[in-house]
Parts: sequence; C-alpha cells; structure tokens
Amino acid sequence: MKQTARAIFRAGVLAVEAGEALKTELKRKGDRLFVGPHTYDLSLFQRVFVVGAGKASGPMAAALEEIILDRISAGFVNVKYGHLASTRKIVLHEAGHPIPDEDGLKGAKAIADILKEASRDDLVICLFSGGGSALLVLPAEGISLEEKQVTTGLLLRSGAAIDEINIVRKHLSGIKGGQMAQLAAPAIVLSFFISDVVGDDLESIASGPTVPDSSTFQQAVSIVKRYGIEADIPAKVMEHLLAGEREELPETAKPRDLCFSNVRNFIIANNSNALEAAARKAEEEGFTPLILTSFLQGEAREVARVVAALCRESYTFKRPVVPPVCLLMGGETTVTVRGKGKGGRNQELALAAAFDIQDMKDVAILSGGTDGTDGPTDAAGAVVDGVTVARARGLGLEPRSFLNENDSYNLFKTTGDLLMTGPTGTNVMDLIVVLIA
Repeated sequence: MKQTARAIFRAGVLAVEAGEALKTELKRKGDRLFVGPHTYDLSLFQRVFVVGAGKASGPMAAALEEIILDRISAGFVNVKYGHLASTRKIVLHEAGHPIPDEDGLKGAKAIADILKEASRDDLVICLFSGGGSALLVLPAEGISLEEKQVTTGLLLRSGAAIDEINIVRKHLSGIKGGQMAQLAAPAIVLSFFISDVVGDDLESIASGPTVPDSSTFQQAVSIVKRYGIEADIPAKVMEHLLAGEREELPETAKPRDLCFSNVRNFIIANNSNALEAAARKAEEEGFTPLILTSFLQGEAREVARVVAALCRESYTFKRPVVPPVCLLMGGETTVTVRGKGKGGRNQELALAAAFDIQDMKDVAILSGGTDGTDGPTDAAGAVVDGVTVARARGLGLEPRSFLNENDSYNLFKTTGDLLMTGPTGTNVMDLIVVLIA
C-alpha cells in the first residue's frame, strides 16, 4: 500500500514538471511566439532578456532555451542549491532557501541590473516558481541581508501562512510585490508561474514580482503582531514597517501603476493539475479516486486529524466512497515550531496521522511536497500505515516524543518511511494520498 501511494504521488509530480509545462504553454513558429491566445513577433524586439527565481525555474529556463535560444540576449535565474538544469545562455545561479543568503542577494542584484537595461524595444521573459520569495532577495533601503534573514526565520517558525509571510516579505523588498515590473518598464514583460500557493494567487507566488500588489504596510505590521514576533524582529525592520504604515515610505506597486500595461502573467501548472494526474494513476492501480480539495491549509498536526478521520470513515462505514478508494488532497499546511527537532510540515502531518490510524489494516497515508523538499530536510515527506507507531515503538522509539519535539525526520529516518525524491523540477505545494484497500 505504501509503495502504491508513492507511485501515485510520483505520477502527480511528473504531470507538472516545470519544463514540460512551459513548453505546453509557449509555442513558436518562425518568428511568431504563441502564448495562450496571444501572439508576439520576435522580429520586432531588439533584445530578449530572461530572468527569474524559484526551485523549479531551472527546468523552465532549459525549456525556454529549446524554444528561443537563438533570440536570447542575456539571462539570469536564481535557483535553490542543487536545483540546476542544463542551459547555454541563461545563467543559473544557486542560492539559499528557505533562508535567503549572500548568493541570493548577488543574484537578485544581477537580475535587477538586467531589468534596468531593458527598453521599450525589448522583451523580458520571467520564470517564477515556489521558493522565489527567498531566492529573490533584495532588501529595501536601510535593511541588511542579516536583518532580512532573522525576520524570515521568525516568520517561518511562527505558524504564519505563506501568503501572510509573503505580505511581510514584499514590504521589506526592493524587487518583489510588482517592483520587478517597475524595473523592467517600459519593456514588454511575459511572466510564467508554477503555482505553489493555495488558490493560485499571483500576488503570492514568489511574492508577485511582476504582479500588482493589493497588500499594504498596515497588513504587514498586523501580521507581525498577530504572530507575536514584534519584539524579536530586528529594530530596523520594525521601524521600516511602521514607517510604511505611517505612509512615510512608498507602497509596493499597485494596479494603477503604468508599468503593468505591458505585463502579462501566466500560471502554467498548479496543484489541481497534479491531483488530476494522481487520480488517473490511482484508477490504474485499481482504486476509486476522489479529489477532496486543493485548498488544504492549517496547522499540520490538526489537519492530520481530519485526514485520518476521513480515512477511518471510508474504512469503517464505506463513505464517502466504498473501498478500494484513493482520497486525494492538496494544499500547504504550516507548523508552529516549539521543539528542537528536525522535520517539515509533511513529515509532521504524516506522523500525527499515524496515531489515529493505528491497528487499521490495508491503509496508507502519504504526505509529500511536490518540490522534493519538506522544510529544511532532504526528504519530500513521509508515508505511514496502521502499524507505523507500533513498529517505531518496537525499535525503541516513542513517536509522541518525536512529534512534541517537531522531530519527525529522525523518527522516519529510523523506520524507513521517509519519502525521498530529490529535486523534482516542479513545485505546486503538497499532495496527500490516502489509500484504503
């Protein structure tokens, strides 16, 4: 059952590989470039620049070169360490994630320099995916990289949702929240996004570098206070946010900004696409698939209780679908870190769910990040069954202690239940696969 769950997860991930997604959306015939219903004549542009950031932006860059290599004048894309692809003209620059680092700053400055060079006779193609917020780090004036790093770490551990984290990030940045479009103006800008946010909100994917931003400094301050990290955030960061709230600093780029008149943004793959492919694979494996949601959010261990309850309902009462069934969910949970262990939201969800499916036969629950990285670990997630807790105890481990310490990785490393994929070439949030035979 666990192996079948892994196969279904893999099918979902393969369906949203970033390079293939771009090639599906972007076609070329001679000098004509087709993007959805839009057509662009490449012969009319003096230069074509390529920029971007994200865990899956490397495969996108490689795919773009397959289409328009002869027309690319220069390109620079920030990717996470270990997420390189083979490119010839576009420079793929490795940097830190989820905490931004000096390499990310150097890369963002290089991207900004390219954008500043663009003119009205140029075409700028942007490639974004999840992880872009951390990888595209260019702190606002007066804020240091170190201060941005501390703030990012506090936000990630606070339990804040990704859209809330990105609102704060945008108001501490000189390039996110539509500001990349301002730098590129008046060039024509085409941006392609692999969505890693619930609801596919363009403002939140990679913190919306080429998207009008509706959020405000006031919201950013409210988020910091809501999660109780105001006293821990570096003083200059808090001063910056409060100055913005007092309207002493310019806001992020808003819809009325003229720079957006030449910008088009396209989502080319999302969580829903992955769920649909996973459902097809589940059917091939002999299970009746049922996609329940692509909007899953909340504290990982609380969501786990709901996932396990759905599993038990089908197992016990044969509803909402009579087994053999594959329940599929997508989204992105959060973890409020209170312990000192190692893990990620998917591993924590799987471990928490394991307690509620004890003694159930022929069931399996997998929770995995489609990018292949769950939190600060080398695992994508984990897969558990009805005897996971008992097996762990048989090895001399107490699973509850590992959960309390947010140390799911080390428990699953010992039990062999980690989901290891390596970089997948995509990033469309998480997939949860529940199998009942």
